[in-house]
Amino acid sequence: MNEEDKKEFLDEFGKADGAKKLDMWYYALEQEVSWEQILSEMSEIAKEQKMDKKLDKMMQEEMNDITDE
Repeated sequence: MNEEDKKEFLDEFGKADGAKKLDMWYYALEQEVSWEQILSEMSEIAKEQKMDKKLDKMMQEEMNDITDE
């Protein structure tokens, strides 16, 4: 979901009635769970391929670059 889609979703959430707000809330929670499962499976694959430490280092370097900006 890009930034424009997020803004549109949140704007729609703000305008929705109670039942629709609840549906949208549950949808977002389902997406969170799905992505957590995907990330967990990606982590397992990286461990099996012995890439987990290299990926951790790459992510840390990227986070450092972002905070330096």
